[in-house]
Formats: sequence, C-alpha cells, structure tokens
Amino acid sequence: MTSPLHRVALSVNVNKVALLRNSRHLGLPSVTRAALLCLQAGAQGITIHPRPDERHIRATDVPELTLLMADWPEREFNIEGNPFHNLMDHVRAVRPHQVTFVPDSEGQFTSDHGWTFPQDAERLKPLIEECKGLGVRVSLFMDPVPEQMAQARAVGADRVELYTEPYAASWGKADQSAQLQRYADAAAAALQVGLGVNAGHDLNRDNLPDFVAAVQGLQEVSIGHAFMADALELGYAATVQAYLDCLKK
Repeated sequence: MTSPLHRVALSVNVNKVALLRNSRHLGLPSVTRAALLCLQAGAQGITIHPRPDERHIRATDVPELTLLMADWPEREFNIEGNPFHNLMDHVRAVRPHQVTFVPDSEGQFTSDHGWTFPQDAERLKPLIEECKGLGVRVSLFMDPVPEQMAQARAVGADRVELYTEPYAASWGKADQSAQLQRYADAAAAALQVGLGVNAGHDLNRDNLPDFVAAVQGLQEVSIGHAFMADALELGYAATVQAYLDCLKK
C-alpha cells in the first residue's frame, strides 16, 4: 500500500524537443534548455530515448544532459532504449540513475510492447547485472501481465515500467475499468516480489489522475509526447505544474 506521504515522480521525456530541433540546423529548440526549464519548474526527472537512427535524441545530447543533471543531484536521469542496440554505450559512458530496457526494433515508430519471459530472460540477465555493477537502477518495460512480474524480478530488475498505451486507448470507454484493473493487478504483483513500479506511454492530463488513483505503489511516470503538446500551448513551467497536480490527485 502506498504511504499517504508517497509522491509519484514526474520524469519528462524530452525526445520531441530534439525531434523539432533536428528538422533544421540551428540547434533550436535546445534540448538541455527544455530539460532545465522542466527541472526548475519541479519535474523530478528527465528521460531520453536515444535511438540508433538519432531521429530525435542524438549521441551528443547524452553527455550534455548528463552535465546538466549533475547540477540537480536530487533529480533523476533516466535513459531508455534497447540494450542490444546502442543503449549500453550510453549507460557505460554516463551511468544514469536509471536505465529502462525497451524491446524496440531499430527504426520502430514508437514503443508498443514489453519484454516477454522466459523468452528474453537469458539475454537480458547479463546486461542487467552489468548495469547494476555500474550502480545504475534497472527498469524493464513490461506489459501489464501479473504472471510476468516474478520473472522480471528473477532476472535482476529493480523496477518495471508498465506500458500504458492500452489503458490510454480505453480511457473514457466501456473497457476503461477493466484495463485499469489489469494495471492495478500487475502493479500489485510487482510490489509483492519486491519490484518498484513505473509507468508510461500515452499518459496525459486527462487519463493520468484515474491511473494514479487506481494503481497503488506507483513510483514514477515518464511522459513525453502529450507533455510537449501541452507545453506548446502552456509553456514548460505551467505544464510541469499541471502534471504534478494530476499526480497529487
């Protein structure tokens, strides 16, 4: 059960800032500036997903953001991606607070599924051990399947990030309650075996409060696309505050 004093952390994914920047050769908008403004407004973390094709976050962004995060030691830097592509090079170089393993294929449009056990166990285990040896917390991107949580823990993961697109697609529809129960059950199973619980994908200001209320023990949400869409209208600071308000509800 979550403590009354428990706060769900907001980690802002700045990939879409990089995507816009990459459409020109001016260096604008600045990814590090966007991250700084979000941190100044109260975001508890910054997330990036540096894909091999560098269509948004580039390799050069990673050390620059690492330097920025060093000035905010109480905030968390989360790097996500496929550990069998380019992710481990970044982890070894900068040692972020958290790494989130995501089973994307190269060039994949967006993340759309989690790891599967026992199929992925043997190849993930040594990389998880390496990350933990570097002092980096490991989260695995997972579908909300309670039976998978014990196996995620068995390979050494510290947390899971529940893939929330199915919930987001159901929000406001007849199956919303059933979808929420899936996530509540998966989170309970994760907590029971000692895993921390994160969540992310298509969460927004409309669907986030219901999710936070239903999923006990939630520690962190990672939000990028909807956050940046809101920030275009509201600005970074107001958007951070709006999402923090959703988490408090």
